[in-house]
Amino acid sequence: MTEINQSYLAMKKHIILIMLLFGTLIANSQQVSVEEQRATDAKLNYLINYIRFNYVDSTDLAKIAEKGIISMLKELDPHSVYISKDEVQKMNEPLVGNFDGIGVSFQITDDTIRVVDVIRGGPSEKVGVMSSDKIIKVDSNMATGDSIKNDWVYKHLRGNKGTKVSITVLRAGRQEPIVFNIIRDKIPIKSIDTYFMIDKATGYIRLDRFAQKSDEELREAIADLKKQGMKDLIFDLRANGGGYLETAFRICDEFLSGKKLLVYTEGSKSPRQDLTASTKGVFEDGKLIVLIDEYSASASEIVSGAIQDWDRGVVIGRRSFGKGLVQRPMNLPDGSQIRLTTSRYYTPSGRCIQKSYAKGVEDYYNDFAKRYNHGEFRSADSITFPDSLHYYTNNKRTVYGGGGIMPDVFVPMDTARASDYLINLRSKGVFNSFAVKWAENNREKILKAYPKFEDFDKAYDKLDIMPEFVKYAKKEGVEPNNIKKEWVNNIVYNYLKDQLKDSTINFHSYESYAKYLFDSKEFSQKVDSSSASEDKRMQDMNQRSDKYISLTLKAILARSLYGFSYYYMVMRTDDECLQKAIEVMHDKKEYERLLKPLVK
Repeated sequence: MTEINQSYLAMKKHIILIMLLFGTLIANSQQVSVEEQRATDAKLNYLINYIRFNYVDSTDLAKIAEKGIISMLKELDPHSVYISKDEVQKMNEPLVGNFDGIGVSFQITDDTIRVVDVIRGGPSEKVGVMSSDKIIKVDSNMATGDSIKNDWVYKHLRGNKGTKVSITVLRAGRQEPIVFNIIRDKIPIKSIDTYFMIDKATGYIRLDRFAQKSDEELREAIADLKKQGMKDLIFDLRANGGGYLETAFRICDEFLSGKKLLVYTEGSKSPRQDLTASTKGVFEDGKLIVLIDEYSASASEIVSGAIQDWDRGVVIGRRSFGKGLVQRPMNLPDGSQIRLTTSRYYTPSGRCIQKSYAKGVEDYYNDFAKRYNHGEFRSADSITFPDSLHYYTNNKRTVYGGGGIMPDVFVPMDTARASDYLINLRSKGVFNSFAVKWAENNREKILKAYPKFEDFDKAYDKLDIMPEFVKYAKKEGVEPNNIKKEWVNNIVYNYLKDQLKDSTINFHSYESYAKYLFDSKEFSQKVDSSSASEDKRMQDMNQRSDKYISLTLKAILARSLYGFSYYYMVMRTDDECLQKAIEVMHDKKEYERLLKPLVK
């Protein structure tokens, strides 16, 4: 069989499968006749044959088929997607919960692979690999230089369980490289970022995604927290983009008692399916607060919606993303996959959380920017819901459908600390690169002086690391805030905006207008009158930003030295949403008031 015929047959299999898939869906619809279905099938078949036998140039038919599938799915909804064969495993990995490898997290800085963290109990820890080690060689391959990217590291360090790999590392304080022979193993990917006790009675759990075994992780975390005295729980689903529907259902079951309806799904070709609580949950009693934000989606909305509808707990934060479509994975013959939307999910009260996508995919994903510009992240008053979409919780509280879960307590986004300095430090990766290098040079000394995080936490201010960080940031091209420059620029911008409304102003160049502007008595008076208030505003913002920068640096260093979870333990002191949750949790009357219907 010739190569071109093989390509043609591969292409035909793609087209036939798509025809069968869509043909089956169409056949189930009373709105489309058998004749129309046949006409559509024939059209696709004719098209591929016309290309195959008549097109002027040679073609990559498999590539054309792939693009055709992508285009077809785009016409359906924003979440029906095609996944190539090479991407299927990578896409599934975070949800399946493990991969085969050596058990390290890494960061590439200065063309060098630096170990950021070593997974506890993994193959690398067993042989003695440590955080801050520099990997300079993998087997016989040099692992430094500008050609070393993340994909290269994955390709060479990951591999089947039981296979061997040799890595050569440089370690601070040792002149000679160290060679480690490692046998790859299953590496668990935890979906719970961290959990800890906030106070003697209140526990905190942060879930990053709804993976296959997230419910098992949750039960283990709750059991551990209960041993430490937990009575009440703050469950953090902020920035959790979702995952498996079944996992969300099982996690709901841990919080809700009896045979309560937790979620149901329904589509035009998928009959309604109710998922109800069936087991004794590990946290059916005790106060519960769920944290959400604009990045909480899908499975996060199933859980927060069920908790809210049954008045089981208080939801705090900002309105969630609004993804209420359920995708079913369907495999294609070459190992690729489509995830096709087959139904919508509904909360127990009947709310569909899916926001509208009637204006297309681009408009759908621009919703975040529209919400920001509309002021929704700063004020709950800017959020409106049509009365036609109101529903009632078990206690007859009013809730709304039509686009995300609206929290019971709104916490505005903190934009006051977002100075240019902070933004530039983040965008250029200065926090992480400094932390890796600082930990590499000081790890042994710090861990000897402060063997526990609590010791480091108390002594951190005495270490006076910020001046060193600022100096490092300057070398990386990031300068501290210039207060005077920032508020003057703001005044100039607003002044120009007002002046340019007058079309009679005419200048030959920007330079001549600038000279006019700074020689203008009116402008000088404008600066003088505005300088005091602007200077105060900018000083306040920069003080807020500098405090946050210092705290972020401390958190990242704690993560590098003591483990991932300590990042969140440090950052909680400046987390307004979490602090609000703690305030509500400690105020029994307020907690109970929030779960009662409004009296009009």
